[in-house]
Amino acid sequence: MKSIDPFATQAPGPLRLFVYGTLKRGFANHGYFCQGLLDVQEAEIRGRLYDGPGFPLLQVPDEDILAEGTGRAMHDLAVQLRTADQLQSSSRSVGTSTVTGSWDTVYGELFSFSDPEESLPAIDRLEDFNPGHASLYRRVLVSAATSDACEVTWVYVVETPGLKERRLYSGRWPEV
Repeated sequence: MKSIDPFATQAPGPLRLFVYGTLKRGFANHGYFCQGLLDVQEAEIRGRLYDGPGFPLLQVPDEDILAEGTGRAMHDLAVQLRTADQLQSSSRSVGTSTVTGSWDTVYGELFSFSDPEESLPAIDRLEDFNPGHASLYRRVLVSAATSDACEVTWVYVVETPGLKERRLYSGRWPEV
């Protein structure tokens, strides 16, 4: 008998994903992996961006991580929606406009997907996100600032970039 995931019983809503590399509009992986988009907005988060081997690598501050992705699309969507509701009803600030210490503003695009069960597993595979196993990236929940709001969103991050990666202080990839 299949167990019921209590998180996955919430009302459906768009899955939000902050992208900063090859999934952005106009780049190699966008057309293939980003079907079913409801909306795209310019957005920014707090982090450190590095120029990796043909793609960027991102770190975010531990204190900005609201949840860890599980690899179960509907569960992760429910966690995103529940976290957004909790933050909206609490006094906790989720703004990203204050860049402190050694963290930069990282610029990208905020995607809203209509069908996370179709789109998210393929993107997880592209990003080598494999919960419970060795993976290049983790998918974590953070807040992103758009021109008119703060949104709770998933983003792929690395633990520690290698020594050969060059930090992109501009917060943009590719850096021109």
